[in-house]
Amino acid sequence: MRKCIFSMLTLVLLFSCSDGDLQIETIDFDSVSLQYCAAPVRNAKNLMFKINESEALILELQSGALNNGVVGETVTTESTVPSQSQVTYRVFSDAVNNAYFCDDIPVVSPTVIDEVIAEDGLVIIETIVDPEDETIFVHTISLSGISFVTGNGERITNLAISEFGEVTTAIPN
Repeated sequence: MRKCIFSMLTLVLLFSCSDGDLQIETIDFDSVSLQYCAAPVRNAKNLMFKINESEALILELQSGALNNGVVGETVTTESTVPSQSQVTYRVFSDAVNNAYFCDDIPVVSPTVIDEVIAEDGLVIIETIVDPEDETIFVHTISLSGISFVTGNGERITNLAISEFGEVTTAIPN
């Protein structure tokens, strides 16, 4: 009888629930559209994000990273993470929309279940002048080598977020 109870207790311990730590296996935002609250500008920090149902990938781009282009050329700017720009991954309790980031009064729900800030990487911005309007600059934003470390020490570098998105800025009048 003792062996039976001991065996059952061992099985229960082996197959019991986890301690509640969120396991992040992959971060995939390539097929999700880039969003922002205010149109990006050259000489200020820019907040951009991608929402994938109950997950968000947030980029706080350093001031001045969106440079003017040169007609006929591609201008490349790099911003290091986390010293210059910040990339954050958040998991929410339910589906989230841009109101979470854009409303003046913060929304109460959904709540943040987990947040991981990138500890390493590079934001690469390639800028060209719009061939149809020389007062518009097209900035293609890519992420390279972004590395997250979760609260339990798990490093996540298998990311599918190389193409972050494209934004435009205009020459001020």
